[in-house]
Amino acid sequence: MKNIRLGVNIDHVATLRQARGEEYPSIANAAKVVLDSGADQITIHLREDRRHIQDYDVTTVKAVTTNYGKPLNLEIGANDEIIAIAIDNEPEWICIVPEKREERTTEGGLNLEDDKTFHKIKQTCDLIKSKCPTTKISLFVESRIEIIELCAQMSIDAVEIHTGEYAIAFNNNEDTSEYIDSFSQAKTFCEKKSIGFHAGHGLTDTNLLPLVEKELFVEYNIGHWIIADSVFSGLDASVKTLITIIKS
Repeated sequence: MKNIRLGVNIDHVATLRQARGEEYPSIANAAKVVLDSGADQITIHLREDRRHIQDYDVTTVKAVTTNYGKPLNLEIGANDEIIAIAIDNEPEWICIVPEKREERTTEGGLNLEDDKTFHKIKQTCDLIKSKCPTTKISLFVESRIEIIELCAQMSIDAVEIHTGEYAIAFNNNEDTSEYIDSFSQAKTFCEKKSIGFHAGHGLTDTNLLPLVEKELFVEYNIGHWIIADSVFSGLDASVKTLITIIKS
C-alpha cells in the first residue's frame, strides 16, 4: 500500500487555549507547524458545545491549509447549525461523527442501524454534496460489515473506522487479533465498493505500528497523543515520529 496519509487533529491546542480564555496558543501556528513537519492534512472537530474549536477557527485553519495546498478535514455532528458552517467553509473533507454533550470524547461510531440516525446522516450527506460537490465525505463508524454496508448506501467517499477499543486493548497488552481481523474484512469490502478506508481515535506511536505493518488503512487521523507528546518533545518532533512510522 502506497501513499498512506497522516492527518493531525489539533483540537487540543484549542482545548489549552479555551482553558484560560486566552488568544494563545495559536491554532493557526499549530496548523503551520504540523504541515511544515510533513503531515498530509489538518483535522479539526467543531463540536456543538464549542468545547475547543470555535467557529472562527474553521475559517482560520482553512486559510492555512489552502495556503499550504493541503486538505482540511472538518469533523462535525449532524447538527443543522454546524452543517451550515461546514458548507460555508467548503473543506476538502467533512467527517460526520456521533456527538453527545456529556461525553468526554467521541465514544464510538455512528449508529446507522437506527433508522432515524441512518436517514438523518443520509440527508446530511446529500445536502453537503448538493451544496459542496467537490467536498469529500467520510463517516466515523465501527468496523462491522453490517455498518459498512449501510455506509455504502450513502453519497460518501470514505469511512473512518473507530479504533478506540483496539487502542485500549493494545495499551492493556490484550489480544487484538479480533480487531485486526475485523479491520481486514472491512477493508476488503470497502475496496470492492471503491470507498476509502481511514482510521482514527486513541492511536499512539506504539499501537499505530501493527496497523501500518499490516497495511490496513490509507489514512490515519491522530490528535491527542501528538499534542500530549509535544509537551515534552515539541510539536514538530511528535508529528515527525508518526510520519516516520507511517512513511517507512
